[in-house]
Amino acid sequence: MRRSRRIVATAASALTLALTAAATPAAADRPAPSDVHPALRPHLVAYYDFDHPVPGDPALERDQGRSGTEIELVNGGAAMRVPDRAYPGSGRALRTRQIAPDATGNDDWKAGTWSASGVRTLRPFANAGGTTVMGWFNREMDGPALNTTTADPADRYNAIGLAGVLTGDSDGHGVRALLELIDVGGELRLVALGRRVDGGASQTFAAREDWRTLLPRGRWVHLAATFDFTTGAMALYRDGRPVDGFLTTAGDPWQLDGPGPHLTSATDPRGIKIGGSFPQDTVERNPCDCRMDGLMFLDTVVPARDVAAQYRRMAR
Repeated sequence: MRRSRRIVATAASALTLALTAAATPAAADRPAPSDVHPALRPHLVAYYDFDHPVPGDPALERDQGRSGTEIELVNGGAAMRVPDRAYPGSGRALRTRQIAPDATGNDDWKAGTWSASGVRTLRPFANAGGTTVMGWFNREMDGPALNTTTADPADRYNAIGLAGVLTGDSDGHGVRALLELIDVGGELRLVALGRRVDGGASQTFAAREDWRTLLPRGRWVHLAATFDFTTGAMALYRDGRPVDGFLTTAGDPWQLDGPGPHLTSATDPRGIKIGGSFPQDTVERNPCDCRMDGLMFLDTVVPARDVAAQYRRMAR
């Protein structure tokens, strides 16, 4: 299927799912996978284990969360599902990577979904008080990839994209909630990066520990990032334990000074990005030479005890 036709088909599918969900609230109560801790299930908007291709189109992955938001395995299609076990019970993992580091193009392997009008099935992230992004990651690169969008052959991107939810006005890069590795003061760090208001400033919570220690090459690690948009609190977790870190932006980037409630913008996110930006495949940015599995996007701040419980449930 040509990409333009796939986008139309995906949009139509999303619309059908949205109308069905609106007409049938019980759809939100469908059983969650057994590897999801019960405390997380009511808030699990989207969940991808990469063991559930869409029948008839293996370049699409079915959502195991309540929203039914399909994502596309961009450029690599079914070949991006690789036999690797991030945790007991896992089948296949997602493989993302830069394809041509010395050439301009749009062929990087990444995943996600994007719509200029917003993705209706992701509406739980509109007017939201909190969000959590978590999953399993296995790094296969030693730093940001070569930048294929500039003339300098030695130029590199300043970040490695992991997974996140886009804003309601995103061009495919701007996010509401994101796990990534990014340059902070000249040093690459594992971060949670969030934006409460569309078009507003972002805040970043950066881990103090060396990113190569937190995410060793060739080893599966469970990461989680939480975003409390009502208070400005953010947190990172590795293998179920809190990661010490610091906020990088002084002042009030989320515009919390004043009467509340303080929620995210009342706009449907334009999508999800995984393993790099621009899931609509118009630009290459921050590719991740990685494997990923068990990616969860929740519409609440998952407390530390439940992050730990989810890690233990999957790692047992």
